[in-house]
Parts: sequence; structure tokens; C-alpha cells
Amino acid sequence: MSNNIEPFRIAATDAQLDDLKRRLRETRWPERECVDDWSQGLPLAYAQEVAKYWLEKYDWRARETRLNRFAQFRTTVDGLGIHFIHVRSPHADALPLVMTHGWPGSIVEFQKVIEPLTNPTAFGGDAADAFHLVCPTLPGYGYSDKPARNGWSVQRIASAWSELMPRLGYARYAAQGGDWGSMVTTAIGIQDPAHCAGIHLNMPIALPDPATMSDLTEKEKSAIAGMQHYNDWDSGYSKQQSTRPQTVGYGLTDSPAGQLTWILEKFWSWTDCDGNPENVLTRDELLDNVMLYWLPAAAASSARLYWESFRRTLTDPVTVKVGCSIFPKEIFRTSKRWAEKRFANLVYFNELTKGGHFAAFEQPETFVKEVRSCFRLMR
Repeated sequence: MSNNIEPFRIAATDAQLDDLKRRLRETRWPERECVDDWSQGLPLAYAQEVAKYWLEKYDWRARETRLNRFAQFRTTVDGLGIHFIHVRSPHADALPLVMTHGWPGSIVEFQKVIEPLTNPTAFGGDAADAFHLVCPTLPGYGYSDKPARNGWSVQRIASAWSELMPRLGYARYAAQGGDWGSMVTTAIGIQDPAHCAGIHLNMPIALPDPATMSDLTEKEKSAIAGMQHYNDWDSGYSKQQSTRPQTVGYGLTDSPAGQLTWILEKFWSWTDCDGNPENVLTRDELLDNVMLYWLPAAAASSARLYWESFRRTLTDPVTVKVGCSIFPKEIFRTSKRWAEKRFANLVYFNELTKGGHFAAFEQPETFVKEVRSCFRLMR
């Protein structure tokens, strides 16, 4: 199998863009919701407003150029073509860092943090905090290949990243992630302690410790309430994607309005946005991310990661150094004492006052500070 690394550029065809516009024009809309809030899902008026903008004003060619300003590549790892951004720091002693997105995110999430992380001195930072950055696209997402056979669990993805990093010349590296990226990053910490210097998680999964139930802090009570809310009101998508990803894929692959609303509702629910995702992200940024699902027709293949991994919890010991940044509107939050129970070598733990699930996208300056502060303790 070839280990060649080939340059890559995102490039939609005119036919793809014409097809998208035709489908948007011909959308068959449902009736409006029966409530005056988002409790039944994305409101019809907002969905139609964003779809109209997507059709009439969104300039993919300009956005494509913007995305392509970062060097991108593809290589075959474990039999699958993997797409990734790779930006080397101008600082020779930079720490190699593999940073992994989740669902319904993409490499678009990292656009605002790549330059400050790789070239801190250009942003008022210290050369000692520099990273060589690798941002792979998960299998089945964006411009990575879609697995044709089952087996691509988070553990297998972690193994692939641990093969990718030395192929790029990095024998020792660190890892960072949120959402599924947090699971992949945790698996790297479990599986490759010989080469992984440490990990940083912005959605660490460290469950409530039963021994603490009699003296919970207010933040711990809030975290448990958040988990309950997710289970009761916010997890339908995950039940569908973890049990029948193929079925949900048909409608989302056929209808851009369907793909748009399936994703945008989570940006409303999971960002620290005071009720509207456009309070923290621009409409163009939101659509950039949707396009990385729509153009490659990745609805079903991305959902399959839930089917592969949702019932396989990572319970093995994590022996590498671990850092956690807890954003207040994250889906699953943990406390320091719960995290210490899960991670034996917890060296960094910080609770932030602003931000949600898509930390690098929503709060890039805070995210950069967190990543730098964490890895100062691991270099």
C-alpha cells in the first residue's frame, strides 16, 4: 500500500453547485412548528431564511478559496484515503499536534486557530508555544474516504492518526480533540503512550463519581442536569445515527434543506449563543461547515461513526498527561474530581466562563490560550 502524501485542494464542480441551487429552489417545506421557540426543532422561518441566503447570496467560490489557504493533503492509512490540513510552524522546536473534529463539525471549526497555534509570535505570543499542526478529517467525513466495510471505530481512527503522525516526520506528538475528536484523542492516549506526549480535551468524558453523590457542588449538579437534558431532549439524532445511519442518510443526502437543518439545530443547541447560532458564528461560517457534508454526500458515512462506536466506551487507563478545558455550554461537562478519577495523570484543568461545544470555532482566542497553557506542561 502506498504511503504517498499528495497535495489536495477543495474544489467543487460547477455541476455540483448548480445541482445544489436547483435542489434548494425545489425544496418541499413542512408546515411551521406549533410553538414559538426552538423546542420542536429548527423553526421554519429561520430554516427558510438561511436556505434563501444559501441559494442567493452565499459565495462558495470565495469560501473555497479561504479554506484552501491552508496546505491540505491526502494519504492512504490502513487502506483508507485520509484528508488532512498540515501546517508546519516557522519555529523549529514546535510541538507536533494532531487535532480532531467531531460531528456535526469539520476542519472548518479550526480555521481561526490554525495560524495562532502554528505561528504564535505573529499574534503576540511566544515561540515556545508553537505547534506543527495536523488536522485530519475523520473517515466518512468531508474529503476523507468513506469506509466500505464496518470496523472504523474511534480506536481504529486513533491507530490511523498514530500512523499518520510519524509518516509526516513526527515521532513524538501531542493530541487534541472535542466531541468524537475527544474520543479519538483519548484512544490515542490509551493506545500510543510511547509516542504521545499528552492530550488536551475540550469535551472529556469523565462520568460522575458515585462516591461524590452525597456532596455535589453546584457545578456538578448542573453537569448532571445537563446530561439529563441531553438524554431527554437533545439525543434523538444520536439514537438514529447509532442505530440506523443508512436510513437517515437518504433524506439528508437528497435534500440540502434537510442536511442544513439537521446540522444547524445542533449549532443552536450546543453553542453558547443566547438562542441564535449567528450570535457567535457568521452565517457563512455555518454554511461552510454544512458544505463539507453536502458536497461529498457524507450524511450516512459520517453518521456511521455513531453506529461503530456509540456502544463501545473507552474505559482503559489513560496513562499519558491529560489536560481538560470545560466550556459552560458543553453537552457533557465534568468536574475536576471526576476527571481525576478517570485520568490518573491530570495536569491541567480549567473551567471557562464563555463558550460551548465548538470551542475553537466559537471562542478561538480562549481556545488557543487553553491549548497553549495545557501543553506548556507536556512539552
